[in-house]
Amino acid sequence: MSLIRKTAVVLEMIKFEHSIFALPFALTGALLAVRGTALSNLELATKFAWIVLAMVAARSAAMAFNRVVDADIDAKNPRTATRAIPAGLVSASFTWGFIVLWSAIFVFAAAMLNPLCLKLSPAVLIIVCGYSYTKRFTSLSHLVLGLALGIAPAAAWIAIRGSIDWRILVLTAAVMLWVAGFDIIYSCQDKDFDDKSGLHSIPSKLGLGGALTLSRLMHIAMVGLLVWLWSLSALGWVALAGIAVVAAVLIYEQSLVSATDLSRVNAAFFTMNGVVSVLFFVFWAADIAWI
Repeated sequence: MSLIRKTAVVLEMIKFEHSIFALPFALTGALLAVRGTALSNLELATKFAWIVLAMVAARSAAMAFNRVVDADIDAKNPRTATRAIPAGLVSASFTWGFIVLWSAIFVFAAAMLNPLCLKLSPAVLIIVCGYSYTKRFTSLSHLVLGLALGIAPAAAWIAIRGSIDWRILVLTAAVMLWVAGFDIIYSCQDKDFDDKSGLHSIPSKLGLGGALTLSRLMHIAMVGLLVWLWSLSALGWVALAGIAVVAAVLIYEQSLVSATDLSRVNAAFFTMNGVVSVLFFVFWAADIAWI
């Protein structure tokens, strides 16, 4: 198989197009950080380009890492047995090379942003890659995944300012709960397999009904945190309308699944979450630009 074909297989394996999940929240963090700075348009464009590259690189490395370390587990799970590595479409060694490449790109992008980003880059890689091991020993793995994506807006803030502000951590917490909530929904598909394999998840611990209830509570808490951030950021009615739209989409997402019907999990997980993040960014970016 050619290098190009192998790369295409890995990109499909990690669902490269789903980088859109966390990127809009990262860009929102960057836009909030820009306010009050004296950066020129060229400087802003350059920083945003490096932020996007860093986000894509970190996610690509983390997702490929997950597929490598979970290859044996995926091979035993009927739902995931057709993934590229257990199916023999690409080797683990090639995927490791992919991981090293994108990790290096991430560190380089961080270095191009500012010294603090560079210093924190190893910790970021540990968090985003370390998530893959957590389901082996804790049901809180969903929150760890949430943190892995939730640090994106805080990292973007640091990329712009070179320092951290506690207020952006409210957005980190909101994204963490949003991701954990939809990951719980997605993991409901694997409850029986997790039970048999000794893996840990909220559905295994609480059952499907309890897991979906907790997922809904997390999404309610996310909306509450976004309202708090709206107040802290002194934004206007457009951003508040964005929160209302996000809440409506989350309600619809939650309505797609129940403890007795998981047939629409993929629609809830893939389609609706992309909608949530993009709509949130559009409304908040418009409000920030209005101000």
